[in-house]
Order: sequence, then C-alpha cells, then structure tokens
Amino acid sequence: MIKSSLPPILHSNIGIDTIEFRLLVAADLEYFKGHFPEQAVLPGVTQLDWAVRLGCQHFGYSEAVANLEVLKFQQLILPGQEVTLSISNNAAKAKLTFAYSDGDKRYASGRIAFDASSWVNQSSDVNNNGASQC
Repeated sequence: MIKSSLPPILHSNIGIDTIEFRLLVAADLEYFKGHFPEQAVLPGVTQLDWAVRLGCQHFGYSEAVANLEVLKFQQLILPGQEVTLSISNNAAKAKLTFAYSDGDKRYASGRIAFDASSWVNQSSDVNNNGASQC
C-alpha cells in the first residue's frame, strides 16, 4: 500500500465490530495535485489506503492485504468534502468491509481480506489526527 497522510478526523463512532469516521477531505491534500487538471478528484488508491490503515489500526490487523473484493467507486470525492468512512470487521474471515458515504450518497465501498496470520490482535486508538501507528 501507499503511505498517504491520513485526513483530519472530525468525529468517530466506535462499536465492537464497527467504526465510523467523519473525515474532512481538505482541498489542499497533495493527492489532488495533477489528479486531474480539469477537476481535482481524490484517487481511489488513497481512499483504499485510508480504509486499510484506519481499519488495521482499530481492529488490530497488520497492513498486509491478501485480497481486495467487490471494490467499487461509485461517485467522485472532491476537494473540501466531508465524508463518512464506515468500517466493519469480520474477525472469523479476517476481512474488513468499508464504505465512504455522506447521507444517502455512496462514494466507494469494498472488502479487504487479510492473511489470518497478519492479525496482530492489538487494537490501537486513533487520535483526531489519525496519528497512531498500525
């Protein structure tokens, strides 16, 4: 995975097997530069990286992704938007399901499968800047 900076986390809602982050996709993020000249768009690889990193930080996986499943990018995420990243954990299958949304609008979703041996089984708290390490 790429190592992108995590966006500002405005709010988080933590459950046992789920977590939601309200993210600010700031207009000055480096990932918008040159992607694309006509209209800046948050790259899908950045969205995936954020889901992997925030998911593994909370649920205790290493960042060693085994497989990506049903990955869909439905709508563009533009500079300055706020979006909700929802991540749920299926520990029995070592999989995280994620979705970027805002109300009824869905931006991206998918499942991230990890090798069962990649579970470090140590949940880390994520601070408001997403600064904890996986």
